Formats: sequence, C-alpha cells, structure tokens
Amino acid sequence: MSALETTPEAGVEAPARGYAKGRARRDAIIHTASAHFAERGFLSATILEIAAACGISRAGLLHHFPDKEALLEAVLEARDVEDQERFAPYTRGSGAIGVLRGMVDLADHNRLVPGLIELFVRLSAEASAPDHPAHDYVVARYERIRSGTARALRGAVRAGHLRPDLDPDDAALRLTALMDGLQAQWLFDRRIDMAAEVRRTLAEWMTPEGLRAFDAVEVAPPAG
Repeated sequence: MSALETTPEAGVEAPARGYAKGRARRDAIIHTASAHFAERGFLSATILEIAAACGISRAGLLHHFPDKEALLEAVLEARDVEDQERFAPYTRGSGAIGVLRGMVDLADHNRLVPGLIELFVRLSAEASAPDHPAHDYVVARYERIRSGTARALRGAVRAGHLRPDLDPDDAALRLTALMDGLQAQWLFDRRIDMAAEVRRTLAEWMTPEGLRAFDAVEVAPPAG
C-alpha cells in the first residue's frame, strides 16, 4: 500500500473524497428540485421544502445554490447536458439523418422521465411572463432548438434524404411544435405514442433513400 493511500499528509484523497461528496450532494439537490418544480411549479416550490426533501437544512442547500433562481438554472443546465450527451452519438455517426433519428428516439425516451416532461410543460407556460427567471432561457432554448433542427433538415435535404421542396425553417417550427404538443397531451393520456407520431411526420417528408438511411441508423444506448 502506498503512502498516498495511508498517510493524511499526502493531502490528496481527503479533498478528492470531499469533492465527490459535494458533487453527489449537489446532484441530489438538482434531482429533488426538478421533481418539486415539476409537481408544484417554480413559483410555488420553496427552498425550505426542497431542502427538507433532501434531508438537509435550508442553509445547507443555500451553501450549494445561493437562491432558488440559481437552483432553477442548475436544473435546466443539467437537462441540457443530458440531451446533448444523448444526441452526440447520432450526430457523430450519421449526420443530419442521425439527428432526425435522434429526435424520434428522444421522444421515446421521454416517456421514461415523466417528471422532466411535467417540468418543461409547466415551466414553458410559467416562463411566458417576461419577469419569470426562466423567460430568457426558454426563449433562447426554443431559438436554439429551431435553429439546430432547421440545420439538420437542410442537411438532410442536401443529402437527398428529404423532399427537395421542403422548407427547413417551416418544418423545424412544425416539428418543434409537434414534439412539445405531444408531450403536453401525453401527460393526460399515456397511450399516446410520441415517438411514432414524430416518426410518421418525418416519414412524410422523407424520400425512399431517406427512409432507408433513417432505419439504418444504429446507435448504442448512452451509458447509465
């Protein structure tokens, strides 16, 4: 056994353990806050309730996040990172048609995380108020999604995978509205197959070559 493993003078292991513990605590707070924001809405959920659900004091929670707005920002950032990691294999391996396949698979995955669906449906409605702390985030998120979707659609048109008469910007707007609308309806009726509906719309826009390429996309599920 090395000195690093046995002596506190090395000064490495204890800080590493402390950092890991702090990271785990922070992640647990974000997870709990996501559930509370989804169930009660950002405006109604309180720091005290979230802290109690985490088994820590209000001061303990504020040690990691100075206020509720900072906690909301962390919740949204965590979701964005998760989505980026989920899409990365599709974009690396199959280009534009891979992004479209990724949208269908994301819609299928979302049924496994109803709390996140509830959060974003509720948050999108609440954040329509200009003074809501998430207003600018939601505006920027929609712009980013529409822009990225239009870019993928444009690439798929150039590759011959989508009809040449398809307007990528218009289609991106419609596809974004479809996915969000399906999520809102799915919360009331879990029989709705969100992935099938998204795929059906994309199939209407695809060429025969595009359908073959879409079905040929193979992506290993993300770790964890």
